Amino acid sequence: MAVRRVAIRVPALVSHLASRLAALMAPARLAPLLLAGLLAACAAPPAPPPVVADAKPAIAPDYIIGPGDSLSIVVYRAPEFSVDLPVRPDGRLSLPLVPDVEAAGRTSTQLAADITARLSNYVQEPNVTVMVRSFMGTASQRVRVIGEAAQPKALPYREGMTLLDVMIEVGGLTRYAAGNRAELIRRDPLDAPPQTSRLRLSDLLRDGDTRHDLAIRPGDTIVIPQSWF
Repeated sequence: MAVRRVAIRVPALVSHLASRLAALMAPARLAPLLLAGLLAACAAPPAPPPVVADAKPAIAPDYIIGPGDSLSIVVYRAPEFSVDLPVRPDGRLSLPLVPDVEAAGRTSTQLAADITARLSNYVQEPNVTVMVRSFMGTASQRVRVIGEAAQPKALPYREGMTLLDVMIEVGGLTRYAAGNRAELIRRDPLDAPPQTSRLRLSDLLRDGDTRHDLAIRPGDTIVIPQSWF
């Protein structure tokens, strides 16, 4: 009986040894293949970076001329018509032989085209250039600061203007200002009812906490109240 049990177990033992031997030899067979793959990967040139389309630069809106702006109007080869003058409070200006030209609410290109058309009665093929020397802008393009600012005033809006920029231009707060009770009044759009939000000017200006800086829009009004004590 003992001999018979040994005879039965021999095939199973042989099969077990064969599988173990195959498992031990498998890494040895795969090693050359893995090494060849690594060498090929190292020798291959790096993949080119993905092509990214150039982002289009943001285009700022054209400046709109307003009352109080100083303009330089140049008529090529006609210096007698070239002048430097401000836009009147009524939004108009006057040139030699061309009185009462509507300037406010227009871009410099539009104003130049109007002056060119009017001068064509006196100058052959006039070439007119309008340059804005100093800026006030239209009422809808101004930012107003009232109350306890060192220099309360209306400022011409600039692209990218922030609350900190505005407060620097008005000289900061007075000693009696309640900066953290200041308010921003905004109409968006301009004909909509005003919306009010709280500002923390003392934290921004005196503590340097730029988390309270924010973007300013044309037509914004900043109201700075007086401290109670």
